[in-house]
This record gives sequence, C-alpha cells and structure tokens, in this order.
Amino acid sequence: MVKTLAASIRDYKWHTIATPILVLFEVACEMAIPFVTANLIDTIKDGATVAQILPTAGLLVVIALVSLFFGAAAGITCSHASCGFAKNLRHDLFYKIQTFSFSNIDQFSSSSLVTRLTTDVTNVQQAFMLIIRIAVRAPLVLIFAFVMAYAMGGSISFVYLAMIPLLGLGLGLIIHKVGPIFTRVFHKYDALNESVEENVTGMRVVKSYVREDYEKKKFAAAAQDVCADFTRAEKLLALNNPMMNLCVNGAFVIIIFLGSKLIITSQGELFDVGQLSSTFTYGFQILMSLMQLSMIFVMVTMAEESANRIVEVLHAQPTIDNPSQAVHEVADGSIDFDHVSFKYSKHAERQALDDIDLHIKSGETIGIIGGTGSAKSSLVNLIARLYDVTEGVVRVGGVDVRDYDLDALRHQVAMVLQKNVLFSGTIAENLRWGDADATDEEVREAAKLACADEFVDGFPQGYDTWIEQGGSNVSGGQKQRLCIARALLRRPKILILDDSTSAVDTKTDAKIRAGLAAYLPETTKLIIAQRIASVQDADRIIVMEGGRIANIGTHDELMECSDIYRETFLSQNRMSEEAEAAESEAEAEQDLDQAAAPEMRAAEELNAEETPAGEPNDTTQEGGEAHE
Repeated sequence: MVKTLAASIRDYKWHTIATPILVLFEVACEMAIPFVTANLIDTIKDGATVAQILPTAGLLVVIALVSLFFGAAAGITCSHASCGFAKNLRHDLFYKIQTFSFSNIDQFSSSSLVTRLTTDVTNVQQAFMLIIRIAVRAPLVLIFAFVMAYAMGGSISFVYLAMIPLLGLGLGLIIHKVGPIFTRVFHKYDALNESVEENVTGMRVVKSYVREDYEKKKFAAAAQDVCADFTRAEKLLALNNPMMNLCVNGAFVIIIFLGSKLIITSQGELFDVGQLSSTFTYGFQILMSLMQLSMIFVMVTMAEESANRIVEVLHAQPTIDNPSQAVHEVADGSIDFDHVSFKYSKHAERQALDDIDLHIKSGETIGIIGGTGSAKSSLVNLIARLYDVTEGVVRVGGVDVRDYDLDALRHQVAMVLQKNVLFSGTIAENLRWGDADATDEEVREAAKLACADEFVDGFPQGYDTWIEQGGSNVSGGQKQRLCIARALLRRPKILILDDSTSAVDTKTDAKIRAGLAAYLPETTKLIIAQRIASVQDADRIIVMEGGRIANIGTHDELMECSDIYRETFLSQNRMSEEAEAAESEAEAEQDLDQAAAPEMRAAEELNAEETPAGEPNDTTQEGGEAHE
C-alpha cells in the first residue's frame, strides 16, 4: 500500500525530503532553548548584572529566530508536498478510472468512486502531511527532550521514561477499538453519497411524486448512521487526553517531590532550581510530543482505511485492455456473432445472451426489437467491446474485436446509448465529441440530419447555447437528437442507435432515419426500437426473446413467421388507428361546427327580425305551440 501511494509523490519528492530535514534543525534549536534558559536562571541566581545577562538573552533570541525560520520553511515545503501528493493521487485515480471497462464500473459504484476521489484522498493527504512533519518532529522532540532532561535532572528524568509505556498501552487499546469503526464508516459514506446522487439526479421525479419528505427521512437516517459511528469513535478518542494528562501530571508531582527534596538536602549542590525548571520544560515538551504522536496514530488509523480503498482502485485491473499486437484499422462495417454467449458476472446463474449466431453485411440496416430484458442492449454492447464475450467470438470487419486497438475500434463504432448523456458546455462543444475538428458547417449539417436544428436555431445563442450538466435544461427528445448528431459527426463504419428516438414523434423519427440513409449510405446501422415503425424499412429485423434470437427477417417475412412480431405490430397498429380515428372524429366535428356556424347565425338574425318586440321567439320559448 505504501509503495503504491508513494508512487504518486513524483515531482514533489524533494519537498518531501526537505521537510523532515528542516524539522530536524527546528527541533535542535528548540531543545537548546531550555538548556540556555537553565544557565541563565543560575546566572541570575548568582547575582549577575544586566550587562552579564544580555549575551545569553541575545543568544536565546537568535536561537528562537533560527527555530522560527526552520519551522516556517518546513511548513512551506510540507504544504507543497502534501497538496502536490493529493493532486497527483487524484490524477492517478481519475486516469485509472478512465481505463475501466463497464465490468469494473459495475464493481465500484459511482458514489463510491466519488468518495474515494474526494474524502479518502483528503484523509490520506492529511495523514501524509502529519507523517512528513509531525511524525518526524514528535519522536525527535521526545528523544531530545528526554536526553536533555536526563542531562539536567539525572535519574529523576526516568520518571518520564516509565510513563511512556503506560501511555502507549492506553493509546494502543483506544486505536484497537476505533479502527473497526472507521472501517465501517467509510462504507456508510458511500451509501450517503449514493443517496445524495440519486436524489439530485432524480429531483424531477421526487418533486412530481411529492416524495421530498421520504427522501429527507432516508437521507437523515443515513446521515445519523454516519454521525453515530463518528460519535462512538470520538468518545473513545476523547479518553486519550485525560489519560495523558493524568500520567504526565502524575510524573510532574513525582518530579516536584523528588527534585525539591534533592535541592533541599543537597543545598543546591547536586540539583538546583534552574535544573528543576529545565526538567519541567522538557517534561512539557515530552507531553506535547506524546499528544502529537497520539494524534498521528489516530489520523493514520482513519487514513489507513481510506488508503486501502484508494489502492483497491489503483490495483484494479481493467477487464478489457489492448492486445500486445493490436489491429489499428477496421476494414468495413461487417459484424459476425459466432455462437456468442455472455453473462455479466462469472458468478451469474443465467446467461444474458445464449448462443447468438448472427452475420451482418457491411452497409446493412438492421432493426432489433424485443421485450424489456430480452438483451437487446447487451447484444450491441459487445460490438464496441464494452464487455467481452463469455463464449464465442464477435468479429467486426472480419477481425475478432479482442484483437483491435480499443481506440481504433470505438472510433469506428458510434453508439447512441439508451441513456443519453450530455456534458456541461455549449451545444457545439457537445456535438464535437463526435469529431473535435469538425467545422461549423459540419456541426450544423449533423444537427440538421438529426432534426436538432429545429430547436437549436430557436435558441437566442444558437449553437453557443450552454448545456447544463446532464443536459438538464433540454427536453428528452432534444437530448436524443443532439446525441444522434454527435454520433453522426464521427462518420463511423457502424452506427448503433439504442432506442435513441423513443422520445421523438414518429414524423421526426422518420426524418431522422431518412437522413441517416442519405448521409451514411455505406455505414452499417443497428437500430434498437420499441416502435416497429422505426425498424419496418430495415433490410432485416431481429426479434430478441430471453437472450436469444427468436426470429430474423424482413417485415413481410416476420409478419408471416413470427407471432411476437405480428402481435406487436397489430397491437401498435391498432393503437395507432384508434388514435388516428379519434383525431379524425375530432377534426370532423370541428369542421361540422365551423360549417354550421354561418347558417345558425343567419337563422338567429331572421328570427330577430320577424319576432315583435316583447314576444318570445321560437328559439327561446320553453313549451307552447310555437315550440311544438
């Protein structure tokens, strides 16, 4: 663990080395001050004049200033080293996460990765800062102070030495109890962050279902759980100070008794007031160093769990990596599934895909339909090697996808995923994810083909309109069209649309498909859809059921041989006909009302002219001969 973390020090190595050296000189100066002070007290006791005292006083000032200089320098180098170490560690973690496959992301939840990049790195940074400065200073002070106390007080100083094992034993017991609590609390931090992330991401759903109170209670319960563990740990750690004060103050009482007795019995010849004063000063320094050591032990104990969690990410091996002799050129958009089976975990009981044997020619348009959970997305995820097959082979351009350079393969396989994601930035910046060098004209052309220009041109700033994180300031249909435009800019050999037009109307869907056919005629297109109208004109349509290919063929062929396809089509068509009939009926009634309106107005005017004043007309009379 230490070796892995130390690799992140890198360019801050000299700051890390300089800090303990500067601390060493600082401590040496501090330890000299009580020694010089003791001599000054003895000089004053012997009746020295002010002139005789001044050189010693001046020396004390110089030593204090030198100590201050080394202490300030150590603080500066320590801050550079610790902050730089944290920066490099976050860099290494983030870059490592970028190499992860979907399987690795499934292993570490997103909330847990965020906690490791923030809270855990901060804990390790603070521990590192303490280790290179305080953890060096405290033992040096402890050793120097005891040596000087022995030099000044002789055998009396062994009282401090007897106190150290007692404090060490007490501190060890406290840390033994506190350690497991910190281990638990960081897992609860993950749950707390996950609750926050889930609530913020789904804020619209929370508000639409009026679930704010429920979410507040859920968050409060998670926060209270974390608070309870920290409180329990703090209660145990709070025992450290009174235990230390008891031991040190007990040592002071013993030293006062023994020192005073020795001064009195020897008339100051074996032990005098200056020596007793210095012994007390060194005793306080021993106390401070012990308190600092206890703080370091506590912080390191807490940071140890954070360090383990960080190293766990750094040591994780991507389940998908580049082969040693990688292929960098994709010949064409042909796709072959040779008896492919796949499951998301090797411990999973059932296969997500089972014995898929499918061959797609370059340039074909393939529709894929099936019920929820039929593994449509799992099928296309294997093409870009987002997951690796469990059995069989997936080939693109006649080459096993596992033999390709990952960047080369994924540059030629553009995917518009089921969950569309936009990033904070302008619309143009989001679209240029497809091609960073695309011109403004190419960006507009791709947007036009995806029917995104219809709403982008309506924004006051057009393609410079700012998109909030996750695309929260655009609708679902607008987000889908921008994601399609982003994929089109790449001009890939294979284009996969994973239910990416579900939020647009059928007319816009048809326009997008027509644009795709014209713009990318040689690109292989795989269109996953719930609406049969979206795939009806495809060269072939695949019907998925339970992780298998139930049927495959054209629309007409499937209408004859596939019960699933036929029932889905008739159901969707009947619903469409009913909707159209209702719409036509409403339009007919509106037309009839508009046509009858002039005749009704004419009849009313005629009745008004023929009816004498004060007599009711036929249109308003209730009962009577005229009404009959």
